[in-house]
Amino acid sequence: MRKAHIIISILAVSILCLFCTQKADEYSSLQVDVNHDEANQRVNILVDGKAFTSYLYTDKIPNLKKPVLFPVYSAGGSIITRGYPLEPRKGERTDHPHQIGYWLNYGDVNGLDYWGNSAAIPADQAYRMGVIRHKDIKQIQSGKGIGILEVSMDWLKPDGQTLLEENTQFIFRAKKDSRIIDRITNLKAIHEPVEFKDTKEGMLAIRVNRALELPSDEPVTLSDDSGHQTEIPVMDNSGVTGNYLSSTGVTGIGVWGTRAEWMSLSGTVENEKVTLVIYDHPGNVGYPTYWHARGYGLFAANPLGQNVFSEGKEKLDFRLETGQTLTLKYRLQIISGETSGDMIEDLYQDFLKEVD
Repeated sequence: MRKAHIIISILAVSILCLFCTQKADEYSSLQVDVNHDEANQRVNILVDGKAFTSYLYTDKIPNLKKPVLFPVYSAGGSIITRGYPLEPRKGERTDHPHQIGYWLNYGDVNGLDYWGNSAAIPADQAYRMGVIRHKDIKQIQSGKGIGILEVSMDWLKPDGQTLLEENTQFIFRAKKDSRIIDRITNLKAIHEPVEFKDTKEGMLAIRVNRALELPSDEPVTLSDDSGHQTEIPVMDNSGVTGNYLSSTGVTGIGVWGTRAEWMSLSGTVENEKVTLVIYDHPGNVGYPTYWHARGYGLFAANPLGQNVFSEGKEKLDFRLETGQTLTLKYRLQIISGETSGDMIEDLYQDFLKEVD
C-alpha cells in the first residue's frame, strides 16, 4: 500500500511539473523582437514576427508633439488604438488630434501645455505649448516572452530649453492570449523647480478604437478612410461595444473622476473580445489614481489632477525641486477573450510582483 502511495505521489508531482512547464513554455516560446528602424525614426515591436506596437519618435509628423506607441495590437491581431489623425479609418471620431496611440504627458507644467499640443494649435498660441522630443535609445533587448526598450526624452519649453528630462523603460511581454506593456518613467527637473498644476488633462493615456467607445447619442464628426470629416447629427452605435469596470466595481461612464487601483475597458474589435486594463502602482504619487476615462475613447490615468476630480475637496499641485525626480510605474494589459473582475484582480497582483 505504501509503495502505491509513493507511485501516486510521484505521478501527481510529475503531472504538476508538466503543467508548470507547459505554462512556462506558453510564456517563453513567443519571440518578442525590438527592432530600431532609424531611417523612419521608429522602433518596431513584433511577437513571432507579427506587429505588437511601434515607438514613434519622428518630428516629421506635424501632430506628433511627443513620442507615442502606435498602433497597438491585441494578441488576436486587432488594432485597439484609434487611427486618426496618423492613419484615419472610416467611421472614427476626428476630435482631439493630439490624442494619438498610447502616451504619457501633462497639460499644465510650469504653465505649459504638453497634453494638448498638435498641428491644430494656432501660431499665436504656440508660446504656451510644450513639446517632448526623443533624445536617445539607451537599451534594446529582444527575447523569449519579453522585450525591452529604454529611451530618453526632453520636455522642451517653447524656447527649446529642457524643462524635464525623461528616462523611460518599456517592458513588452507576450503570452498566448495577452499582450503587456509596462512603462517605468522617471521625470527629472533640470534647471528650475517644476510644478504640475492640478488639471484633468493628463497623464498616462490611450485613445482607443471606435469599437471600444461607449455607445452615445450625441452629435459627432466622423472620418472616412482618407481623413475627410463629416458631421453626424445622430450617432450610429453599430459595433460600438465598450464598457468600463473599475477595481471598486464602478462601471460605464460613471468611472470618470473616481479613484481606483485599476481600470478595465472591454469590448469587441473585429469579432475579437478584448479587455484593456491599466494598473496603477502603489509607489506612484496620488495612488490610487483618479481616472480621466471618457466614453468617446480616451482612457487615461491622472494622479495629479486631484482638485478637478474631487470638485475642490483635494488639491495637489505636485512640485519637483531642481534635481528631484518623479518615478511613475504603470502596466497596460490587453487580454483576448472573456474576463471578470476577479480575474483582473489576480492579474493586478501579478503586476505588483513583477514590477516592484
